Amino acid sequence: MKLRYIIGIALVVIFAVIGIYALNDSKIEYTNLEVAKTNGRKVQVKGVWVKEKGAEYNSATNQFTFTMHDENKQEVKVIFEGARPNNFDIAESIVVKGRYEGGEFHASDILTKCPSKYEGNVEQLKNTGK
Repeated sequence: MKLRYIIGIALVVIFAVIGIYALNDSKIEYTNLEVAKTNGRKVQVKGVWVKEKGAEYNSATNQFTFTMHDENKQEVKVIFEGARPNNFDIAESIVVKGRYEGGEFHASDILTKCPSKYEGNVEQLKNTGK
């Protein structure tokens, strides 16, 4: 076999290994707060804003903080370096991406799931005959 082919095959194998490692490292799993505490990796946690504890945006530091609970009703203070998401007040649920550090969840991204304007009331649909 020619040396060029051996070098070409070696380069393909090296790039394939690097690509697989990069994809595996960038994968973010859904989990709950209990696992996020022990995991130490970047995760996604679905939860609900605890409205009674409020939410605060500090414009001087561009930091948004609030308290949320996951599906196991475990609460955590969330710190997000950025502005308050647009539909935060009417969101049915929230997904935060980030790491659990020092008793707080440091979010790098916040996704809000808002009520759909297309989800109608079942009774209302029955009455209209649809």
